[in-house]
Amino acid sequence: MIDLPIIKDGENKSSPFINCIRNQYKHLRKWAKRTQTNCFRIYDRDLANYPLAIDFYAGRFCVHYFSKSRKTEEPPYELYEEVALAIKTLFEQETKDIYWRTRSRQKETRQYEKLDGVEEFFDVEEYGVKFLVNLTDYLDTGLFLDHRETRRLVASQAKDKSLLNLFAYTCSFSVQAAAHGASYTKSVDLSNTYTNWGKQNFLLNDIALKNHEVVREDCLKFLNMETRKYQIIVVDPPTISRSKKMEKMFDVQEDYVPLLTRALNLLTKDGVLFFSTNARKFKFEPSQFPTFVVEEITHKTLPLDFKDKKIHRCWRFKPL
Repeated sequence: MIDLPIIKDGENKSSPFINCIRNQYKHLRKWAKRTQTNCFRIYDRDLANYPLAIDFYAGRFCVHYFSKSRKTEEPPYELYEEVALAIKTLFEQETKDIYWRTRSRQKETRQYEKLDGVEEFFDVEEYGVKFLVNLTDYLDTGLFLDHRETRRLVASQAKDKSLLNLFAYTCSFSVQAAAHGASYTKSVDLSNTYTNWGKQNFLLNDIALKNHEVVREDCLKFLNMETRKYQIIVVDPPTISRSKKMEKMFDVQEDYVPLLTRALNLLTKDGVLFFSTNARKFKFEPSQFPTFVVEEITHKTLPLDFKDKKIHRCWRFKPL
């Protein structure tokens, strides 16, 4: 049984910000205990004066500040103080347990930028499966919480099946699938840091790597070389990637058709492919894939703790 703090009701109910976090956490705590999950969003830009998202990670807090300008800017000092006060009031946690991120409106390149070198990892649970998280060293934490339900959906279909996970990041889709009985998984990502992190996620759950390969490679190059067929394929690419290790810049809007066409060539006749993107202006044309039944399943993959219904979009492909 996971341990989730019981927050104080408090006498002072005059702060709308504190009240909002209190109500959201109380609502989510029941669900979290029932589902063995201790990482979830407790505030999601609910109030205009607080342009923040706050994620709870097993007793620590990751605060995302959404800058109004197109350039990175620091949150106002008063906001730091109000967040610290709210978390101390409700959870009796100190500022050392609060980690800040600034999100600007610049186009996302998802290079998982290095911020620090503390290398402070700890584990969290999602539907009873453990993942390593780092709130100090990288812009992203190692686990995209908005895909919790997508991972659960994929895992629910993975028993005794093979799975290919492209742009795997820290292999969370593969680990969930393996924990739910996938017979074989292969996770592909270009980053040495994140492929190593992914391997540790498998080992954290006592899952041997023998039948769960982690491959460091450019996904587009990999698709040109791979011959094995898979019963489940997950494709969750960045919006834009400018990695020096790639032959050319990747843009999901421009490149999704050839990317998915190559991936679908590796799908078994009874298989299923899941494609997701968080590109806000992404335009998808199902007619580009005439030999597949394509269904948008975004509504099935949005978690209850995210207010932003455009956090990502997701489609399911099945052969005709």
